[in-house]
Amino acid sequence: MPSIAALNSSPYKDMVAVISEKPSEITPSNVQSTTPQKRKLRSNGPLVQETPVSLPVKRKSPRRCFYSSPTAPENEIEKDSCQQLEKTCNSPPKKLYDDFTDKPKLNPRDIVQMSAVKEALHVSTAPSVVVCREDEQKKIFDFCKACIQQEKAGSLYVCGCPGTGKSLSMEKVKQHLVDWAKEIMGKNIPKRRINGSASPLQHLQNFYSQQQQSSGSNMMLIIADELDYLITKDRGVLHDLFMLTTFPFSRCILIGIANAIDLADRFLPRLQSMNCKPMVVTFRAYSKDQILRILKERLMALPCSVFHPQALELCARKVAAASGDMRKALCICRSAIEILEAELRESASNLNSSAVENELFHPQTAPACEFFKRLESSIVGIDHMAVALSKAYKSPIVDTIQSLPQHQQIILCAAVKFFRGGKKDTVLGELNKYYIDICKSTMIPPVGILEFLSMCQVLNDQGLLKLGQCRDDKMRRLTLKIDAADITFALQGVRFFRNCLQ
Repeated sequence: MPSIAALNSSPYKDMVAVISEKPSEITPSNVQSTTPQKRKLRSNGPLVQETPVSLPVKRKSPRRCFYSSPTAPENEIEKDSCQQLEKTCNSPPKKLYDDFTDKPKLNPRDIVQMSAVKEALHVSTAPSVVVCREDEQKKIFDFCKACIQQEKAGSLYVCGCPGTGKSLSMEKVKQHLVDWAKEIMGKNIPKRRINGSASPLQHLQNFYSQQQQSSGSNMMLIIADELDYLITKDRGVLHDLFMLTTFPFSRCILIGIANAIDLADRFLPRLQSMNCKPMVVTFRAYSKDQILRILKERLMALPCSVFHPQALELCARKVAAASGDMRKALCICRSAIEILEAELRESASNLNSSAVENELFHPQTAPACEFFKRLESSIVGIDHMAVALSKAYKSPIVDTIQSLPQHQQIILCAAVKFFRGGKKDTVLGELNKYYIDICKSTMIPPVGILEFLSMCQVLNDQGLLKLGQCRDDKMRRLTLKIDAADITFALQGVRFFRNCLQ
């Protein structure tokens, strides 16, 4: 172990006993020491012995380092401990948010820099790498790869809430599939042009109804995004589209993308009976850590630091708690930058014009010097992000929801939970069952059916729900006229409603 203090540098050197060369011999001066030694000092020299008048001190075993063995000599243990202590002391302190602190701050006066920042945070800007969706992309890629290798038709349904990266991930998977197919085939993939007056769907039906020659036996990938818009009254388009994989000579891989989770179960019930129900890949809403990581990935390529780290974390927390929509988070970040620009413009306009002119000729005398310094090094702080979040989520609808009575708020929670599966409308009787379940789970007595109907009518008058007409009140159709994210944002501050919405 390293010595605690050297003998020559100790302020108590007159009190230390004089040690002879042999450890067993004690000099007379040592016996006549005036003050007993209170603690045991060790150095690299011979072992220091205590005087007879000092209290006996038990010798402690030297502390071993984590990589020493019990049989290692003590001098090696001390050497290893010293080296480990030096490494610990000399190691640089860890920095938080290195990606942001090492860069220069944003300069709002630089037009090129501001345009680059806004472009990086735009929804239409596709990142080079899609993070936090590796598992979903792997499932889709493996499914398509297996169909191609086995030369077997198949269908896949990709679903999830808006802004969860479905279309973006599908574009990346498509590019990986094209690159992989080019490596196998050793040439470019042929593109087929449709001629004639028949629709593309009819052409594919005719194409896969008859056996093709070997020259046209390549697998075909069909991607149908926004599948919700193909829903008709008789559901014939959706049914015919998914039935392409059941044709005798079909060699197509159909991938449908939509927001509704149970679209295939509700609109295509016959697919399961015909053993052609599509495989489902669900994209869940982004969490706080995932949103924060995606924002950092987009900002990493910029040459300057734009956001305070805590401002980004605040944005990620609020968006994840409300909807988990990544597009919403990007829009809020752009709005925070615009708020910073407006704040700086307002500060500049409030300055006295004469003071600014005086600053241009005499920099030491004008009060605008501090303003120009702050202008050249500004970042989006927590206050800017809070204003942007308030503009994005705080609306008259939110105020209306927060001012409702408790049972009407519970009805809205029941509607959010009921429509979370992708359903568009329901009847009052079904919503009443969800309302009663929430009341029973929270130990709150539910109201009667007549009072429930009257409360739904009040919500309809306030523009939160839309009620249809029917002779039987329980069979009246009901839909939400507002976004479910507004209801979640308005009620998430109360633990009771937060538990109801889970």
